[in-house]
Parts: sequence; structure tokens; C-alpha cells
Amino acid sequence: MKCKSVLLLALASFSLSVLAQGYPNKPIKAIVPFAAGSTTDQIGRAFAAKMSETLGQTIVVENKAGVNGMLGADAVAKAAPDGYTILIGTNSTNAALKSLMKKLPYDQDTAFAPLGYMGSVPLIVAVNNDVPAKTLREFVDLAKAKPTFVTFASASTSQLVSSEMLAGMAGIQMTNVPYKSGPAAMTDLIGGQVMMFSADFAVMLPQVKGGKIRGLAVTSAKRSPAVPELPSVNEALGLKDYELIAYFAMFAPAGTSTEIITKLNHAINAAAQSKEIQEKFAAIGFAVEPGTPEALAQRSRLETAKWAKAIREAKIEPQ
Repeated sequence: MKCKSVLLLALASFSLSVLAQGYPNKPIKAIVPFAAGSTTDQIGRAFAAKMSETLGQTIVVENKAGVNGMLGADAVAKAAPDGYTILIGTNSTNAALKSLMKKLPYDQDTAFAPLGYMGSVPLIVAVNNDVPAKTLREFVDLAKAKPTFVTFASASTSQLVSSEMLAGMAGIQMTNVPYKSGPAAMTDLIGGQVMMFSADFAVMLPQVKGGKIRGLAVTSAKRSPAVPELPSVNEALGLKDYELIAYFAMFAPAGTSTEIITKLNHAINAAAQSKEIQEKFAAIGFAVEPGTPEALAQRSRLETAKWAKAIREAKIEPQ
């Protein structure tokens, strides 16, 4: 009986190996867990097109939006681990969701096989022009002198958490003013109804460049080439561990073979290194960072812990 089990296991492993050798021999489906036209969608489609060239097979992008990316992630978690269904994941689907939801329909820590890191987009911390602070340090000093006097806008989890995380690490208290949308928050920031707002480059950069608001820092660990004049929060405040970015990475269902993961990782890294993709998204501060599946696995663990702490400290109740 034992010999039969060993034989069956060997045959299964051989079959998977043979399938992996011929991979891919049909189109691959890449699920974007957010709406068409979103930053995740735009970056995902650009990567899919480049990866198709490397793999010799079309990658068809399918949008499956809902519940902060949970619906799309769930579809991939429950797909066959054959390399023909992959996830264009983000810090929401593969780090924050575990803390944002009371219960997920899958185990976020074990449901996915990391394929490769694509890149990241930082946020910009900005104030309205009437705020008497020309630097982030001066803004923090203002908040320390007048606890809770300083107000900040937020219209998304990343905007709220980035601001609360900044407040916690800088030792200040700020009053959150929630908004239903980023444009509404930006309108009030420009108009002086709120003092500070932290949002992605697509929302912030045109207003900063146009002089309608004052950029103070970027939320990435280092300065962004898109706005090299702005320091990082770490640099501005003498911190080491502040970083809150929107990042993008690809995942497959758990159980996907090593051979398939290696092929997909090679295609992801080739896309990340293409000048076409780098130039296409440079204006929104997109920074590529090719790496191994193991590096992405480690990043996912660290980011999950970091978002859990940030969400807890921001007092965001799981839904």
C-alpha cells in the first residue's frame, strides 16, 4: 500500500513537471481586484502586455472589483494552481485586508504563492498655502504647540492610515476630517477648510506643481524622482521606519509549481525593467523594484504586520 502511494505521488509530481515544461500553452487570466481605469488596472495592464511578449501567450486582464479588492483576491485564491489565473495584488489585498475585515473567505497568509514585486507609488503630504509651516518639521512643531488644532483630510484607508501613522511616530495629535472622495478633500484643502492631506501623486502632484498647495514630504522610504525636491518623511523628521506606499505585486494560487512561478517571475522582472513601463508611469512616482518570489513573500509578511499595527493605532474598526 505504501509503495502504491509513493508511486501515485511520483506520477503526480511527474505530470505537474511535464505541464510546467509546456507552460504556458494557452492564454493566462490576470485578475485586477479594482475597477477599470484605476492605478492598479493601468499598471496591471501595462505589465500584462509586456509579460505576454516574454511568455509568448496573451494575458487577458479581468476586472473583479469590490470590498477593497477582496472579491478579486478570493477568485484567485480559489482558482486551480496551474499558472493560468494570477492576481495583480496590492497592499490592500495582500497586507491590509487581514486587518480591515473581520473575516476573509480565504487565509491571506497561505492562499497565495508570491510571483514577483512590480513597484510602488508613494503619497505626498501637503498643506494648504495658509498654513504657517514651510517644512514637515515646522508642521509637526505647530501640531505639538496646539494639540488637536491641526486638521487633516482622508477619503481612503491609505490616506487615513498614513496620516495617523505619521501622527503617532511624530508624537502629535491631529483631528481627522473624513471625506467621501479624494477630489472633495482636495477642494477643501485648497480652500483652507482642512490643513493637511496625504494622497497619491495622481491627486497631489498637479496641485503641488501648480502652487495651489504646499508639498512637504513623500511617504516612501526615499525621495521620489518625480518630485526630488521633496524629502521623505523619514528624512524630514529624522525617522527610520516611516513608509506607507501603495504597491503592486503578482500572486498565484497556493500550490503553483516552482517551475511556473520561476517563468512568471522572469516575465514580471523583464516587464519591470522595460524603459517603456518605467517612462509610462514615472509621472505618478511609480518606482519599479524587480526581485525574487522569496523577497515578495518576506515583504508581504512585513507589510501585513506593519498595516495591522497602523490600522490598530488609527483605531479603524474591522468591517
